Amino acid sequence: MEMFDWKLTIKFNITLMNMAGLWPPGDETYKLNFYSLYAISLITLLLVCHVISQTINLFFILDDLQAITGTVFLLLAEMLIVLKACCLIKNMRILKQLMTTLDSNLFQPKSTRQRLLVESSLNFWKRMNKTFWSMGTCTVIFWGIFPILDNTFKNYRLPFFAWYPYDTKTSPLYEITYIYQVISTSFAAYVNINTDTLIAALNMYTGTQIDLLCDNLRNLHYPDEYFNKKLIICVRHHQAILIFANDSNRFFNWIIFLQFFVSAISIGITMFQITVVKLHIILQTMFFCFNGFFQVASYSNEFYSFMIYFSAAIVEIFIYCWFGNEVEIKSRKISYALFESDWTTMSPKTKTTMMFFLLRCHKPLKISAFNLFYLSLDTFVG
Repeated sequence: MEMFDWKLTIKFNITLMNMAGLWPPGDETYKLNFYSLYAISLITLLLVCHVISQTINLFFILDDLQAITGTVFLLLAEMLIVLKACCLIKNMRILKQLMTTLDSNLFQPKSTRQRLLVESSLNFWKRMNKTFWSMGTCTVIFWGIFPILDNTFKNYRLPFFAWYPYDTKTSPLYEITYIYQVISTSFAAYVNINTDTLIAALNMYTGTQIDLLCDNLRNLHYPDEYFNKKLIICVRHHQAILIFANDSNRFFNWIIFLQFFVSAISIGITMFQITVVKLHIILQTMFFCFNGFFQVASYSNEFYSFMIYFSAAIVEIFIYCWFGNEVEIKSRKISYALFESDWTTMSPKTKTTMMFFLLRCHKPLKISAFNLFYLSLDTFVG
């Protein structure tokens, strides 16, 4: 049977990350070459400089609470994106090794039925990927054209509060700075979305491998020699899955920990910003409706931009938690899958091997951030 290409699902993301300087071609890692110089230049110019200019500007608006909160929640997210890029570069060897592991024989579907079995998980990841990309793109577009929608560009208003060592209220410096901020923000979103969806893909791959393992366990049958031989292969597959999950977790430990910390702050500040933006009442029509009245309000563009950002932040956390939760739920099914096999007629030796394997599977596989909290739907709700 033709080998199943696991990387085909995330090929688009890998291509985009390669263009952004965050995925060296082939199986290579970062070396002293032109691609590394290209990556460092992009990250420095479009991420680091953009963050520094906004950080410096904070010292000039210390007496304006709304301006500070309006800057901090975006600044924290952009700082986190810089750290995500650094984690990607630092752990590229681990990522490339994980991609190689996916191509190993143990991780390959053994039949057409198994290929169909993993399609649902792959397709769900694709749908979540498209949803996140759509929301991220809408957020960037809205922030980019915000001064145009509000006509504040006539007063030389930039999309983001930042300090530059020149007067941005003169042409063409204003236009150049405006374009730079839009490009920098787009690049930041580009890096952020690709990193988050890559982490979700690694957890998705872990879950699909557990699906394959469970299917192999269910189909263990007589004679005893066949059962025992295949069971040992399943044990090795299980060990390989645990190693894959552990290496994946080692790659994104810091990213998840900081993501949840920054997201909690950003969501809180965004909710505060939503309560203070102006509401433009354009029409008020009163009529009897359960002893009440109806009011039509037109919200400011700033309100919509905050709501889009808030929704994107929620979806971002949901993606982490959903696929982490799937790994835990599926890992709990391994023991039950083995009991569904034809084990009752096996020899005592084979049953002893089963017992040791069941004891190892008793503890479910959980994806965490330094074991401080787990990626689950309970964490998401919390």
